[in-house]
Amino acid sequence: MYDKPAGVTSHDVVARVRRERGGKVGHAGTLDPFATGLLTVLLGRATRLQRYLLDLPKTYVATAQLGWKSSTGDPEGDLEQTGRIPADLNLPVGEITQMVPMTSAVKVGGERLYRKAHRGEETAERPVRRVTIHRAELLESSGDRAVYEIECSSGTYIRTLIETLGDAYCQELRRTAVGPIGIERAGELLTPLEALSFLPRFEVDDTTADRIGFGQPVEALEAMPEGEPVALVNGDNLLAVARRSEDSLKPEVVLEPRG
Repeated sequence: MYDKPAGVTSHDVVARVRRERGGKVGHAGTLDPFATGLLTVLLGRATRLQRYLLDLPKTYVATAQLGWKSSTGDPEGDLEQTGRIPADLNLPVGEITQMVPMTSAVKVGGERLYRKAHRGEETAERPVRRVTIHRAELLESSGDRAVYEIECSSGTYIRTLIETLGDAYCQELRRTAVGPIGIERAGELLTPLEALSFLPRFEVDDTTADRIGFGQPVEALEAMPEGEPVALVNGDNLLAVARRSEDSLKPEVVLEPRG
């Protein structure tokens, strides 16, 4: 887990770790350059677990600059002081609709939106997403600043959420948790089993572990949920992530054969 500083991209972090450690490196969940906080960096075989980590909910502390507007919703855009402080500082909660901002890396017509924005194309068709704001608590407010703690689904644009206040933009953003893993774990090298601690865990015997290690389906236990990923472990080792289909348990990602 990496505590990303401001001023660098998530790709920059991956490139740095790759230079330092070598081998295959990836990440699960992009942070904007101005944002700081918890970035899940994946090493070696663990990069194959990315699909299970991307959709985890996130927790942020966001500082809103009130009485101002930004062309990008963050401090890197063109800023305009309006002096109008929003009367209502409550952010929406529950399921909401967000339009993907022009500064995002989402592709439209085979090209990333931020490239279109750099050419001054403001009318490009943008996707709309349904996201969930589980909690948006106002921690403090003073004058032209308001600080929030926000728990939300993956894919939520916090700067777009802050803009719902009216004359406001997201001045500072810090990711403090990814799923159950908090910022206090930054700097630690987690095992794959720790990283997937949120998955149901099932212990298998040595014979079954050998079969799973070679990607062979095995008989599903009655307690295993249908269609949901489960972690298959042997001792302290994560062997594979699998899904149940009827009475069969099929490995999706096998980390390595036992032994």
